[in-house]
Amino acid sequence: MAGPIPYLLFPGNAAEALARYREIFGGDLETHSFQEFGRADGPPDSVAHGTLAGGSVTVFAADAGADEDALQMAGMFLALLGAGDADTTRGWWDALSRGARILDPLQEREWGAWDGQLVDEFGVRWLLGWEG
Repeated sequence: MAGPIPYLLFPGNAAEALARYREIFGGDLETHSFQEFGRADGPPDSVAHGTLAGGSVTVFAADAGADEDALQMAGMFLALLGAGDADTTRGWWDALSRGARILDPLQEREWGAWDGQLVDEFGVRWLLGWEG
């Protein structure tokens, strides 16, 4: 059974966010516009559905339609705990930190694990870490 895959609705910058996540995590990116899907509830050239898969992270995203709320993350984050070794996770942290608000710096914890939290430039909250 597959686990949940985040589906993020951005306020008009889904293409930029997905491209950035592809730079960071790799994988294959596929996007479809509102016009391509025959939808009239958003700008014709905006992303109606995007998929990033085949890399370190799988995520679906779109630009919020006229009657949809754009991303607001409170009380949750996307966790990449143990998803990569120390060097890989540090690289993800450094890349996601660009333009981010650091909530809790990447640091070693008393129990020997490393982790940190940030809100990236697109408003997505991340928890990254690995066992020491």
